[in-house]
Amino acid sequence: MAALLVFLVFLVAIVISIPIGTAMVLGSVAPIWLMGKGGSIPQLLNNTFSGADSTPILAVPLFILGGVIMAEGGISRRLFNFFSYFVGKLKGGLPCAVIITCLFYGAISGSGPATTAAVGSMCIPFLVELGYDRTWSAGLVSVAGGLGVIIPPSIPFVLYSLATGVSTGDLFKGGVLPGILIGVCLMAYAVFYCIRKGENRELINKKLADMKKDGFWKLFKDSFWALLCPVIVLGGIYSGIVTPTEAATVSVIYAVIISVFVYKSVSIRQLPALLQSAVKTYGGLAFVLAFATAFGRVLSMTKATAAVSDFLIGNFSSYFGVLSVLMIIFLILGMVMDTGPAIIILSPILLPAITEIGRASGFAAKDISVHLGVILVCCLSIGLATPPFGLDLFVAGNIANDQPMAVAKKAVPFIIAFLIALLLIVYVPWFSVALI
Repeated sequence: MAALLVFLVFLVAIVISIPIGTAMVLGSVAPIWLMGKGGSIPQLLNNTFSGADSTPILAVPLFILGGVIMAEGGISRRLFNFFSYFVGKLKGGLPCAVIITCLFYGAISGSGPATTAAVGSMCIPFLVELGYDRTWSAGLVSVAGGLGVIIPPSIPFVLYSLATGVSTGDLFKGGVLPGILIGVCLMAYAVFYCIRKGENRELINKKLADMKKDGFWKLFKDSFWALLCPVIVLGGIYSGIVTPTEAATVSVIYAVIISVFVYKSVSIRQLPALLQSAVKTYGGLAFVLAFATAFGRVLSMTKATAAVSDFLIGNFSSYFGVLSVLMIIFLILGMVMDTGPAIIILSPILLPAITEIGRASGFAAKDISVHLGVILVCCLSIGLATPPFGLDLFVAGNIANDQPMAVAKKAVPFIIAFLIALLLIVYVPWFSVALI
């Protein structure tokens, strides 16, 4: 009964539009005040402070800050110019260059909306200038921007690691192949669309000629430092030189050096404003992260976690069967719930039961935990481009001066391509675990 009360109060609070952090507080204190179960208020406060007092949690605001500085530094433009040099002449080459840029920029920002904003603000006007449909271009960027939360370093993977204790490094490795697979599927549709609808090749070739007039080496020199950022950050993590939290610090230092002293696209006077922007982005999430530990403890003490686990184990014996049901649930949640809170709330509740079912089906516990994390993040990243609350739709629509629902309609084929990749990721665990 206490477990049901936690979920009931939490869901009612969400439905009436109470902020999710406050909804977690209300759900946690309800069984304590009304039934005397779930611990005590002092315990709740202690768990909240212990949740905030964590070194790994520092990676989240640091990756956000690094992404903000890189976005202001014009990194996305340099990446796009570099990739356009190689694929621009191909049919659908420039839209594919946009998707590849989102892949690489995701390895810098770790955020879907940040990737959409940084890449879209430069690429949407550029595509429109070359004759591509404005709303279609916005739909392309809104879906491709979701790669920012899959390609490591990914903020949602850090949150999943904090909530479950799964290695952040393993999760980062697990996101590489799924991110590439999704990018390939998106590019396949982009090429199909360009073949079917046609392109203004004369205008495109003229633009590419202007871009290439200074030669490859000048372009490479201009793009080199932008391309090097993911290599430094991910190389440091995978080689064991730095932890993910230390890598986040490295990304901020590198972003400042490159943007201020190398490209000189950001002045030192701008840094306080960029820091303020990063703090605003992280502020709301920080409260949720701090209270997540307390909320999880209340769920455990009221046996809510055990109830969910018993339900799944009692009704599903197939690993892929339960993943199929959860995939649908995650996709629906992604439409109405922000990525961070969804991961913090769902992952510690579901992982124990999924691990038990998966081990009975012959899978290793380590592989199961990474596979579930990848599926959860991929499903929620689709939610960034689906109505009614897909944040990437609003970001891309604002850049294109178009309504989010109009962008959503053009994004549907890209979402279908994303879903095809998602099915492969769910039913072929190799994509998630091959590198760990």
